[in-house]
Amino acid sequence: MVTLGRRAAPLAFAACLLGTASAQETPPALDDAAFRSCLAQLQGSAAFRNVDRATFAQHTQNLAPDPSVLVLLDRQPEFTLPVWDYIAVLVDDERVADGRAAYAKWQDTLRRIEQQSGVAPNIVMGVWGVESNFGQILGGRPLVQSLATLSCFGRRQSYFRGEFAATLRILQEGHIPAEKLVGSWAGAFGQTQFMPSTFFRSAVDFDGDGRRDIVDSVPDALASTAKFLQNAGYRRGEPWGFEVRLPAGMDTSDASRKNKRPIDAWRRAGVTLVDGAPLPDSLPSAGLLIPARNRGGGPAFLVGRNFDTLYSYNASENYALAIAQLSNLVANPSGSVAFVTPWPTDDPGLSRAQNRELQTLLLARGHDIGTADGLIGAKTREAIKAEQQRLGFKPDGRAGQKLLAALKTAR
Repeated sequence: MVTLGRRAAPLAFAACLLGTASAQETPPALDDAAFRSCLAQLQGSAAFRNVDRATFAQHTQNLAPDPSVLVLLDRQPEFTLPVWDYIAVLVDDERVADGRAAYAKWQDTLRRIEQQSGVAPNIVMGVWGVESNFGQILGGRPLVQSLATLSCFGRRQSYFRGEFAATLRILQEGHIPAEKLVGSWAGAFGQTQFMPSTFFRSAVDFDGDGRRDIVDSVPDALASTAKFLQNAGYRRGEPWGFEVRLPAGMDTSDASRKNKRPIDAWRRAGVTLVDGAPLPDSLPSAGLLIPARNRGGGPAFLVGRNFDTLYSYNASENYALAIAQLSNLVANPSGSVAFVTPWPTDDPGLSRAQNRELQTLLLARGHDIGTADGLIGAKTREAIKAEQQRLGFKPDGRAGQKLLAALKTAR
C-alpha cells in the first residue's frame, strides 16, 4: 500500500492480511447535515481547485457518509504477529505458484518495463503478489464514499482531503470509471494499491490507450509500480540483498538496514552468503537486517538501497522482506519458501492453506467463525483461544503449527 502515511499504512495493510483484528465495534452516528456542509466547504477550498464543479457535484450530490471507516481509522491492533507468522502467510506455496504463472504470462511486458525503468521484473512481481495476490484481491469499498467521510469526520482530515481531491481528479480525467474505483477503507486501490495522490506521481499509461488504468490494465499497473520504485531511488542491476551467515560471536548491537557499510567491510568482519560463499560485488554497500534479533536471532540479511525502496512502499521491514523473498522465489523455480536459517521458534507460522485447514477444524468443533477463508480474524481468534484453553495451551489466540497438529490429532 503506497504512501498512506508512516503510521496508517502498516495498520491498513495488516487489516487486509489478517482480516478483522478485533471484535466488531458499533460505527458512530454521523450527522448528514454536517456532512453536506463539509462537502460544500471542500468544493470551494484550495485542495479542490483542480476539480471542476460538475465533477464534484456528479460524485457527491447523493453521497452518504460511511461511518464504518472511522472505526477502522481509530482501531488499534490487539494482536501483533511475530515475523515468522507474517512471512508464512504472505510467502507461501500458493502465492509462489500464482506468481510464477503470472510471471510467465507477463514476462515480455515486464522486460519492456525494466528497459524503461531499470526495475527488475521479479521485484515488480513481488510487490504485485503481496499487495493484491496478483490482482485477485483489490478491495471493495468505493473510494469516493470512504475518502469523503474521512475528509469530514475523524482525525487526519487534512490528509484525507488531499486524497479525496485526487480521487475526483482521477474520475474527472477519465482514467478509471467510478464503479471500478474501489479499494481499501483508507483509499488504496488498484493492482498494487496506490493511494490517489501517488497515482498522479507514479501512474503510467503503459498500454498506450490514453488512460492510466491501474485497476484493469495489468501493463499500466506493473509499469506504475516500477515507476514508483524508480522514483524512490531503485538502482538498476543491484539486488535487494541476500541472506547471510554471521561469524560466531559477532556483535550485532548496531545492526540496522540504515547502518550501511561497504561490502568489503562485511567481508572483513567474516560475513558470508548463507551457504558459506563469499559476498558478491553486486551490492556495493549494505545494512545488516536481523528481523527476529529481539526474539533470539534467526535469519540475517545484508540489504541495500533497493530494499529501502521496498520499505518506502509500506513502512514495514517485515513487509519489505516478504516482497523481497517472494521476488526471489518467483524468478527461481527451484527455490524454497523457507529461508536457510530457521526462525527462533519451535512453533512456526501457518500458510494460508494451513489457516484454512485450521478454520475447517474449528468449524467442525462448532465454532461460529464464518467461512474457512484463510484469514485469521476476530472470530477465529476467539475460537482458537477456546481450543487452546481446552488443550492446556496458552490462550493467546495465535494460530501456529502446534495448535494445528493438536487439533488434527484430537479429531
